[in-house]
Amino acid sequence: MTRRENTLLMGTPDVLEQKTALLAREELDAFVDSFVRRREVFLQARREHGSPLYVLEEDVLLHRAERFCVAFGDVLPDVCVYYAVKSNNCPHVAARLLRAGLGLDVSSGRELEMALDCGATDVVFSGPGKQDDELLLAVSHRDRVTVLIDSFGELERLERVASGAGTTMRAGVRLTTDETGLWRKFGIPLSDLPRFIASARECRHVMLRGLQFHTSWNMGPGNQVGFIARLGAALASLDAAQRSWVEFVDIAGGFWPPQGEWLHPSCTPGGNPSLASFPPPSNSRDGHYKVPSTPIEEFARRIGEAVRTHLFPQIACCVCAEPGRWLCNDAMHILLTVVDKKADDMVITDAGTNAVGGERFEVDYFPLINLSRPALIERDCYVLGSLCTPHDVWGYSYYGVDIQRGDVLLIPTQGAYTYSLRQHFIKPLPDVALLSSREGPSAGP
Repeated sequence: MTRRENTLLMGTPDVLEQKTALLAREELDAFVDSFVRRREVFLQARREHGSPLYVLEEDVLLHRAERFCVAFGDVLPDVCVYYAVKSNNCPHVAARLLRAGLGLDVSSGRELEMALDCGATDVVFSGPGKQDDELLLAVSHRDRVTVLIDSFGELERLERVASGAGTTMRAGVRLTTDETGLWRKFGIPLSDLPRFIASARECRHVMLRGLQFHTSWNMGPGNQVGFIARLGAALASLDAAQRSWVEFVDIAGGFWPPQGEWLHPSCTPGGNPSLASFPPPSNSRDGHYKVPSTPIEEFARRIGEAVRTHLFPQIACCVCAEPGRWLCNDAMHILLTVVDKKADDMVITDAGTNAVGGERFEVDYFPLINLSRPALIERDCYVLGSLCTPHDVWGYSYYGVDIQRGDVLLIPTQGAYTYSLRQHFIKPLPDVALLSSREGPSAGP
């Protein structure tokens, strides 16, 4: 999700008011160099699997899962981690994280089917507007699925479906964290929790066992900590019987990866973003910008402190988390090949941005690395895709000595909200190659 999209969704200018500093050239060069030094690994994947190509590094994925679990396990006594499938719905990603001991968080019947097919035994089913057939699928696998109820109407529908199946369904209720903007689409207001508890008690086929909330686009833990304090106050206002059923509190996801967000200058708070930016919105000599994020260990420390302060005095519960972007962002990259050089400052590649599902590179900055002619020098050039639209932009510069037809380009850290958002538009979608330090490149699903 881009900065602009998130602001529209949340209905608040707070996101755009964050200070944006220049991305240090030393940091950027070191990032690029880390991939240049491994160029032969990526070129071998290109030789074996063709181009364009999604490259999934499973060792990176597993390392991120371990780091996340350790960070929260060090500060809380009982933690369950669920991978948010919507952030990258490649089945191989889910399968690898299941192997690491994570559960899965799904947001639709289709994702639930994929999770079950992957062998998941601990699934949370969130998201608004669940249909009866989706609820029936969850009920049919009640030993493996917990439904996170999104509304009073959904509670009634789940009761009806579970009753019709002659069984009971384990569930939680989602709480909205913003009762004023479009974010209120998700969950019920915190003020409605006592009424929801009373309604759930009337349902003989729904076992309410927990609470969930989600704050998005968290560069730091402030939003999560703030809502935990609100939730603690709400629980304190209930009597012991009203809160005795709470076995888990799910703080969901929204953790931003360590890389932070890199932007073109025109897309910073002081800029003037335009989706028809010709000439390019930034020149490589002008530098790029960065919104920094907080290390996951600091997220865990402050969230753990908030849980101990505000929740544990009221309830004894497991704390759940649903990271998506934080886990998969750094584990998948995109390989492209230059198929036409139209001018010294313009090349066309064999992939279109339908591979990432939108015009993210007109807003977000990622270095394009010429693996065929590598150098730690950034040169201005329109690097465009092969779709029949002017918005098919990969970037406005590349790292390399030169760029020519046949050169192989790498766009690193494209694992989050790209593969899931890809579109069947004009051009075929890339295949997936798996990279492992033990196995080398292999074909993925």
